[in-house]
Amino acid sequence: MAGWITTEVDGLMSALTGMVREPVIRLGVTGLSRAGKTVFITNLVANLLERGRMPQLSAATGGRIEAVYLQPQPDLTLPRFAYEDHLAAMTGDDPRWPQSTRAVSELRLSFRTRPLGWLAGMAGPRVLHVDIVDYPGEWLLDLSLLDQSFEDWSEGVLHRIAKRPEAAAFLALARAEDGALKLDEPRTQALAEAFTLYLMAAREAGWSDCTPGRFLLPGDLAGSPVLTFAPIPKPAGTPRGCLWTEMERRFEGYKAKVVRPFFRNHFAKIDRQIVLVDVLGAIHQGPRAVEDLRRTMAEVLGAFRPGRNGWLDLLLGGRRVEKILFAATKADHLHHTQHPKLTAIMEAMLRDARTRADFAGAETAAMAIAALRCTVEEEITRDGQVLEAVRGRLSDGRQVAMYAGELPSDPARLLAPAREGAERWLNADYDLMQFAPARTGRRHGEGPPHIRLDRAAEFLIGDQL
Repeated sequence: MAGWITTEVDGLMSALTGMVREPVIRLGVTGLSRAGKTVFITNLVANLLERGRMPQLSAATGGRIEAVYLQPQPDLTLPRFAYEDHLAAMTGDDPRWPQSTRAVSELRLSFRTRPLGWLAGMAGPRVLHVDIVDYPGEWLLDLSLLDQSFEDWSEGVLHRIAKRPEAAAFLALARAEDGALKLDEPRTQALAEAFTLYLMAAREAGWSDCTPGRFLLPGDLAGSPVLTFAPIPKPAGTPRGCLWTEMERRFEGYKAKVVRPFFRNHFAKIDRQIVLVDVLGAIHQGPRAVEDLRRTMAEVLGAFRPGRNGWLDLLLGGRRVEKILFAATKADHLHHTQHPKLTAIMEAMLRDARTRADFAGAETAAMAIAALRCTVEEEITRDGQVLEAVRGRLSDGRQVAMYAGELPSDPARLLAPAREGAERWLNADYDLMQFAPARTGRRHGEGPPHIRLDRAAEFLIGDQL
């Protein structure tokens, strides 16, 4: 009884507060290495506007949502997320994946809700604004640079990428450089360009730790000294005006002029966060990619850890991100019988990331989703064995069936060899295809098909609806 009274009082106070001001939730959306955040935002908005496919969003099934509509965003200095263009690309006569966003963008989605029970007679409808902030995952990972010196960062990067084939050309150039020599700008630019080419190749290959983020998305900083540095071995001596000291100065300038303003202007204002993760892509690439992803998740949680950095605490002004969801995308590449295994792997990686980051802050959760479902399930026969597979459409229009491989029931069978630095999986093979959006018909009141977008929305904003 006491709990019911507390809930009703909380609801009354929320309703009365809503009469004075309309509350706003800022939902941050980012993704690690081709995880599909543009598709996620587009289909989330489409399914919140038309909620026929959202049975796990309790406010929708419970009748509390009267209307949902798009409104002009409050920040006039940010680009608007191009929702209509992206939706048209995904659902047109020749559906295709939309163009990725290359910088911070924003979209405001407003909900008109009504209280239920005895509160319904005391308060009218309430308006809740959800400001969706889209930003590159690489920019979030840049926060880890703030706790590192140029020496620590250089040593860590060179060690981490030593065995990656994408880094071979850059490493040959960096290891041949003598940082004690006087700065030569053309050579410095060549190093920075080679490092940028490595980062692009690493992102394309599915590595998660592609920082500094602005090397990949430079915008109006392209060619500036603040983006003209690279990790190099530290020389025995570092005389004034040498290559090492100048790169060190530019590294510190990147932190001061690029990283801190992003967190001050955008990150510090976020209330809820979803991080999209291509776990299947990492598994397909091999144990080292899985370990890279696990370490990157710890860095992400470190960015949200309370008290980790004095200046960040001042910027946050006592605010804390309340919920963080890690979502393994592309669940539609697996038959639904394997979804619990993918979720278990995601949860195990999140538990390990919490430990690594010494995290004790926001409520966290993990789940497997498909922001836009592109496949149907079917059984195929291979070598006399019946396999539970999926069928989808390739970019050239062909329909193909795919069996991705059997994920282990115990996540440790993947995470242990990843931690130990194994070169490849033992007695296992995991496949992956690049399916295109399917041609689907929609009934009135339904958004495009998905897997568990409703559960993701319930975790992120359900309590406020």
